[in-house]
Amino acid sequence: MRIRWRARHVLAHQDGGHVLLRDGELVWEDDVIVYVGPRYEGPVDELDEDRDLGEALIMPGLIDLDALTDIDHLVLDSWHGPEHGRGLQWSLDYFQNRRRDVFTPEERAAVREYALVQLALHGITTYMPIASEVHSSWAEPYDELVAMAETSRRIGLRGYLGPAYRSGVNVALPDGGRDVAFDEEQGRAGLRDAVRFLDHLDKLDDPLLTGVLLPCRIETLTEELLRETAATALDREVLVRLHALQGTTERDIVQRRHGVTPLQLLDDTGLLDPDLQLLIPHTDVIDRHPDVHGEDRGDVARLARAGVSVVHCPLTSLRYGSVLHSFDAYREAGLNLCLGTDSFPPDLVRGMDVGVHLGKLVDGRMDAAPAEAYVEAATLGGARALGRGDLGRLEAGAQADAVAFAIGDIRDGVQDDPVRTFLLSGTARQATNSVVAGRPVLVDGSIPGVDLAALQERAQALFARMRTAYAGRDGERRDADALFPPTFPPFRAQA
Repeated sequence: MRIRWRARHVLAHQDGGHVLLRDGELVWEDDVIVYVGPRYEGPVDELDEDRDLGEALIMPGLIDLDALTDIDHLVLDSWHGPEHGRGLQWSLDYFQNRRRDVFTPEERAAVREYALVQLALHGITTYMPIASEVHSSWAEPYDELVAMAETSRRIGLRGYLGPAYRSGVNVALPDGGRDVAFDEEQGRAGLRDAVRFLDHLDKLDDPLLTGVLLPCRIETLTEELLRETAATALDREVLVRLHALQGTTERDIVQRRHGVTPLQLLDDTGLLDPDLQLLIPHTDVIDRHPDVHGEDRGDVARLARAGVSVVHCPLTSLRYGSVLHSFDAYREAGLNLCLGTDSFPPDLVRGMDVGVHLGKLVDGRMDAAPAEAYVEAATLGGARALGRGDLGRLEAGAQADAVAFAIGDIRDGVQDDPVRTFLLSGTARQATNSVVAGRPVLVDGSIPGVDLAALQERAQALFARMRTAYAGRDGERRDADALFPPTFPPFRAQA
């Protein structure tokens, strides 16, 4: 199959970097790009499909390395005060006596489909999943990831998958404190299932699915499990993504339990081995953070020497009151920055816009975090994190992963630079078409074979159950309406 897309703007790749091409054309054959330029000189009559996308911006497919594959919980837990915050964690009693799965396996499969469709609708072509374990009896079972892999294949996304595993869970204590309660055998079993899943994907031999190790948060892992993760990754030559350096509570728990900082624990357990490719989402709380030292004492350089990729999630971080200190400083130190969404909406365009403006505030300069640096993080940075020189770029020889955003609506405003204007005024909801390995995923704003209205209705019903289930975990046994009061009181009919 040889297919051509034409559009007013194409973010092409030339001489090692992205370049803007006006009235450009993109041609691919099967799964590989064969031409990017102003005018395709090949035989037009040999094209199997020829589409003029008009006033659009064609970009490399967006790479989301902390991609929500769940029903969002940020809508419930990003605005609470201390009086409600404890109720959103597992209580110690729930951990010890009552933990359970909120959803059946079939319902979890529906949740995964809903989330993967959302990624596709927002122009994401490559993803590494993140899901909440709060409504599972422990973490992510093997069978659930097998089912998600099949859903991902059906939709056509490029996935880096593995079941999340952990040795412990954050719990709210009866005295009002917070700690991690451990079930170490669950952690060992989780790693065994993660290795089993690597074997499953090896046998499946689908070029769009790659097995990775996805341990949960650093404070929920024993030192033993961290060491075993590092050893397994080196032995199997697979990537590791581990949430760490994420918050002051995490830092306090790790220091109490291990006597070292989270960064030192990563080093002590072999996860900073330069031969191991480690991705760390967030990576906000290091020496530069104002709640630590407020100055650079070498943590950024230490991460860079280890070849760590920072999965920056600016929109989600802002909603939880956190920020990098800073995007520009991390780049200058040589750290590879890539992007994640981590919550709903999985909109990397909004995320990039938020990140650009947070960078200005943190560094006190208008040019601290330019739009082009964020676009590079969403494309080339993600490709580097995955070790994939054939992703994140539109040039001959690269994989045919591309997305088109419509930018001609009057509500988009007047246009100067198409990329900068799109980030300032647009949203990833403007994605109209995408391809992964040359195959269509998003077609004229829809996912072929998916009933979006029915999926939305199903997801809303599952969300209602997820919301209700918080009451069973709350140590004070408050119901969901008490835990999640409305923004304004409901209307009361007059007598």
